[in-house]
Amino acid sequence: MAVHDECKIKFLELKAKRTYRFIVYKIEEKQNEVIVEKLGQPTDSYEDFSASLPANECRYAVYDFDYVTEENCRKSRIFFVAWSPDTAKVRSKMIYASSKDTFKRELDGIQMELQATDPTEVGLDVIRSRAN
Repeated sequence: MAVHDECKIKFLELKAKRTYRFIVYKIEEKQNEVIVEKLGQPTDSYEDFSASLPANECRYAVYDFDYVTEENCRKSRIFFVAWSPDTAKVRSKMIYASSKDTFKRELDGIQMELQATDPTEVGLDVIRSRAN
């Protein structure tokens, strides 16, 4: 599975410059390549991110989560989300599962990973609890 250069470039912009709040990636099966499907602006909310994950199709996503610790320190964690809803096609789930580690290695700087099959598994409360 190839990874389009834009995937790495946009991830570096999210990580270093905080240009984006999230990035949704899609596997283009005809080209056998991972591409950027959607970029979330820094002002976008977590609801905007979760609404970007299609109900019946697999995706990879990266989310930059800002939070405040108990010591009142502002921190940020970059989450990698492997979105594979139960209603997705079996072939699609297999392609995403087998390509995940290869793709994730291309994105240097991911701090947390979530596997999700329905929206409750990527809820803001889940992200918050995993960030601490």
